[in-house]
Parts: sequence; C-alpha cells; structure tokens
Amino acid sequence: MARYAYVNGRYVDHREASVHIEDRGYQLADGVYEVVGVRDGKLIDEKLHIDRLGRSLGELRIDWPVARPTLGFIIRELMRRNRLRDGLVYMQVTRGVARRDHAFPTKPVKPALVLTTKNSKRAEPDPGPGIAVKSHPDIRWERCDIKTVALLPNVLAKQAARESGAYEAWLVDGKGNVTEGASTNAWIVTKGGELVTRATDNAILAGITRHTLKVLAGDLQLKLVERPFTLAEAKDAKEAFITSATSFVTPVVKIDGDTVGDGKVGPTARRLREEYVRFAADGEAVT
Repeated sequence: MARYAYVNGRYVDHREASVHIEDRGYQLADGVYEVVGVRDGKLIDEKLHIDRLGRSLGELRIDWPVARPTLGFIIRELMRRNRLRDGLVYMQVTRGVARRDHAFPTKPVKPALVLTTKNSKRAEPDPGPGIAVKSHPDIRWERCDIKTVALLPNVLAKQAARESGAYEAWLVDGKGNVTEGASTNAWIVTKGGELVTRATDNAILAGITRHTLKVLAGDLQLKLVERPFTLAEAKDAKEAFITSATSFVTPVVKIDGDTVGDGKVGPTARRLREEYVRFAADGEAVT
C-alpha cells in the first residue's frame, strides 16, 4: 500500500516528500511540531494538541500555515489515505523558505506545513514488565515549554540511554531535580502514596497526556502533588512512570540500574495505564 505525506498543500508519495534546502526548519530549527496519537481511527485529545501547536507558533511568532479547521481536514484526509487505525500523526510548521539569515525574513514568507503518519501496535491496558531509564544532564535551552524542532540535546540524551540499555533518559537539572524525559514527562509515587510530577514551567513541556492523566488521577481520588523531585527521591520512590502521546503510561522499574520499589510494575501505574487506555478508546479530550 502506498504511503502518503502532506507537504505544503500536496499529498505526495512518502518516499518523494521533500522541502526546500533553505527551509528555516532544516537550516535553523526555526519551527515547531506536534504529535497526536490515534486509536481505532480516532485522534486522542486532538483539541488540546492543536491548542498547544497554536501556543508554540505564537511564542515563535510564526503564523498558522492554514486555518485551524483546514488543518483538521488535512489530518483526517492523510489518515484516510494511509488507512491509519492505530499510531500517530506528526505535524511540523516552520517559518518557511527564505535566504539563510539568523534574523526573521524581512519579506513575508509562507510558513511551511508537513504532516506524516506512523502505524504502531495498539497500546494495551497491560503495561508489560516496565522499562529502565538513565539519568542525563539537562543541557537544553530555557524555553522547553515550546515544542520546537530543536531537539539535539534530547537526541543525545536518548542515544546515551539506549547505549546503556535503558529505554528513556531522565534529564536532571543543576539542582539535582528531574525535569522530564528526553521525549516524555516523568512521574513518581512516593512511599506515602503521593503522585508527584514537576509543575509546568519553562523547564518542561506541558504534556497533553500529562494533563489528561491529572484529570484521571483526580477521578481516582489519588493525591497529586506538582513539585520538583530529585533523582535520589525517584530512586527511593515506591513507583515511577513516564507519559507521552506515544508511550501512554509506561512504568519505570529501574533508574541508573537501581531498582525502583520491588522492581515490578506497581498498582498505581498499572491502574492509571488502564484508565488512560480506556480514555484513549473514546478519543475525546478531557477538560
């Protein structure tokens, strides 16, 4: 079956999709992106993801490439052409094509819009055995709240984790606090039963899955605390897990080779994953 991408107004063969060499996203990482999960052919938390895309565009002073309703149509048409049932939609907006200069183009240019899709195995309520994470210094810039395509520090952290045999990297700031994962948000469950994740600020991305999970945790009457936590506290926690549009809720059983809790998937992470998978089946945003 042919696979399609959307590039600046055209649905094209994925193998032939391309952008101009002077696209500012390619040369200067001057752009933003979003990833929306798909389950049973339905977008998960679509509104919240598109809202965040709009925020990222506004922070970088990039115009919308198309009207918001038009973007929704493009997403669904690409899903239809690729027969996407379970997986994700990736969308990227850059400032556009202009002669290379660090400053913004002096003449108006049209923002560039690219979308692709990816099939993946449907996430199940059972989280499996859990994953290992590796700590890594957080060397990113101070506006991690913007979902920019400038991801080189994240790439290096993820690669270091994979080379150590871990699935994800947990980034640690100069104070010893865990900020987030290389591509996920980080959570722990204390021995006192508190569900802890860092409050959203410029140091982390306001994850959409994170937002939804906060609502689900409230429905389950879990005690949620948004505050910094140290790497040492994470290693001493009862449970730990990561969240994202692609990982859903995935338990962490080892940090830097140290066992978290009893080394098995804990009841809180297991229940939250079950609830999130149930929510994702509806494909509707929690407000």
